[in-house]
Amino acid sequence: MRAGRDGVFFRLVFIGLCLLSPLALGSTDFGKQLEQADGLRSADPKKFEQLLQELDANAANATADQLEQLRYLQAYRLAYSGQYNLAIQKASAIFEQSRNVALRYRAGLLMINSYAVTRDFGAGFAYLDKILLLQDKIVDRKLRHDGLLVATVLYNQVGQYELGKHYAEQILADNPEPRSRCFANNMLLEAYFNLKSWPVDDSEIDSMINSCSEHGEILLANGSRAFLARKWLGEGDAGKAVGLLEKYLQETEATGYPRLISEFHSFLAEYKLQSGNLAEAERHANIAVKQSASIPFSKSLVVGEKTLYEIAVRRGDASSALAHYKKYAEADKAYLTDVKARELAYQLVKHETLQKNQTIALLNKKNQVLQLEQMVAKQKAHYGALLVILLAALLAIIILWAYRTKRMQMAFRRLAETDTLTGISNRDHFTKNVEQALGEAAKKSEQLGLIMFDLDNFKSINDRYGHSAGDWVLKKVTEAIRPVCRKQDCIGRIGGEEFAILLRSSDLESAASMAERFREHIANINTAETGNTFTATASFGVTTTLISGYTFDTLLSQADQALYQSKREGRNRVSRYGEQKSGANIHQEVTPGP
Repeated sequence: MRAGRDGVFFRLVFIGLCLLSPLALGSTDFGKQLEQADGLRSADPKKFEQLLQELDANAANATADQLEQLRYLQAYRLAYSGQYNLAIQKASAIFEQSRNVALRYRAGLLMINSYAVTRDFGAGFAYLDKILLLQDKIVDRKLRHDGLLVATVLYNQVGQYELGKHYAEQILADNPEPRSRCFANNMLLEAYFNLKSWPVDDSEIDSMINSCSEHGEILLANGSRAFLARKWLGEGDAGKAVGLLEKYLQETEATGYPRLISEFHSFLAEYKLQSGNLAEAERHANIAVKQSASIPFSKSLVVGEKTLYEIAVRRGDASSALAHYKKYAEADKAYLTDVKARELAYQLVKHETLQKNQTIALLNKKNQVLQLEQMVAKQKAHYGALLVILLAALLAIIILWAYRTKRMQMAFRRLAETDTLTGISNRDHFTKNVEQALGEAAKKSEQLGLIMFDLDNFKSINDRYGHSAGDWVLKKVTEAIRPVCRKQDCIGRIGGEEFAILLRSSDLESAASMAERFREHIANINTAETGNTFTATASFGVTTTLISGYTFDTLLSQADQALYQSKREGRNRVSRYGEQKSGANIHQEVTPGP
């Protein structure tokens, strides 16, 4: 089960609004009223709104500093009510104009949270850099921790777990209050999980969870338990992991928080399916889907729909299987797109920062050249040759800068189109290429073939030998099939261990023959390099546009149905869609492996 970046992140973004430390206010009646409103802003929203209306009405009695603090509370009210763009406008004015460093810091945190909720991660990272520059000027320790916590959350979200771990450890080393400690520990566990660097002894994790429970942070305690369950699952102790989640499932459901509830149920749905308990798997999957219905980029929604699809396939319910497959494909695409958007936002901010630094360096160079030109003007005869050299050097710098910028732009384009692990097309890029090829082929009545394959028992490889072995297998599979493909064919990784190949000018027979060659190459992979001995095999499904038409979703769905027929027939084989086999709901011809 993959890390649930989406659930933990948005939980913390919302609660992050409530974490921000109170303002330092004056002792006048207006100041006391401001202080009371600030203390109640998350604990009693109705009373907060009432106090804010009274403060708005009495604003004429406020000092300049108090008016700034009132504007901050107004911005907070807008964010709390979901009017994030207006909240950002108000908070931005405070951040740019206020002389109160603590108030500017709080306004910056409010903007980062609002940008995160509206999915504008680039702007969020830009302001994160700005508030971290203010960190050393913040006297209030609690407020400093709030800023570091926002940094931890954002860096975890874009996959920069070393940085997330770094900022979480900074908070924990500064003797934080219990609630901040609980948040920081939760983010630290997320970093541990993705870096595969768990503490040797589970007692450290138990201590983190118990600390959250003792201070009433039930949501975060159970979020941490979800990470502990993933740890145990990775160590091959699925029963222990499931037992932990089932023990605290009722407590988690009592929180009413959809993301964590769906995360628990999706985990249990996967396990029940693997153990053959279809009824329980279906029940947990339906709850996961229902709880994730309003979260289109949720990993729990992907897992729930995929589980329901696989249950329908096992039951032979083709219409239900197709319906759930479409929902699964849509949810998976939304999830992968969201993850890529967050990662790309971080890379773009890094690129923009580097570009700004290069521009500043270039301007400094130009200024130096101008100064030297003035000196040369006084002694033209003596320094004429030097001027030519300096101008040439400036031109070379400009050309080098332009060249590097172009290379970076090309690198970001490759990053957006390529699966970083295997080096082949990612799902989005593969889909665009295939849809374009289908459109061209339909006009020329050219027949195309589609092969879809899924690695057999891949989860067992991860569980028994570790995720590094699983990643090694994925890379080796790509290396094994690439030499077999022709130049005009298109390869893509469309899921965790799922791949697809579009074959130009290919009928069903030649597509099946090509799939058989792929199967043989994969089966011949020597796994000794991993330090373990195991067999890597794959199950294949084949169709063509002559059978399935020129619609990508239909092609992919029918190739996938043939693939699952291969799974049911014993794995490590090729099945064709389009030829009836007795007792099956899917048409295929099966070519067994050795």
